[in-house]
Amino acid sequence: MPKLKTHRGAAKRFKLTGTGKIKRYRANKSHLLTGKPSKRTRRLRTSTLVDKSDAPRIKRLIPYA
Repeated sequence: MPKLKTHRGAAKRFKLTGTGKIKRYRANKSHLLTGKPSKRTRRLRTSTLVDKSDAPRIKRLIPYA
């Protein structure tokens, strides 16, 4: 079987945790931050896990991560 290519865009956005779950960062943290409350921008800093229904698709994009 040939090797699989990693989707480079996905590799920059997602990381695997030690237990095999997929970690992601939150959206809406790049611009127009002055109109967003400080409480919201602090919450956007933290990472979270990808929903389990999306996880199989993303795991196909990053096969060796």
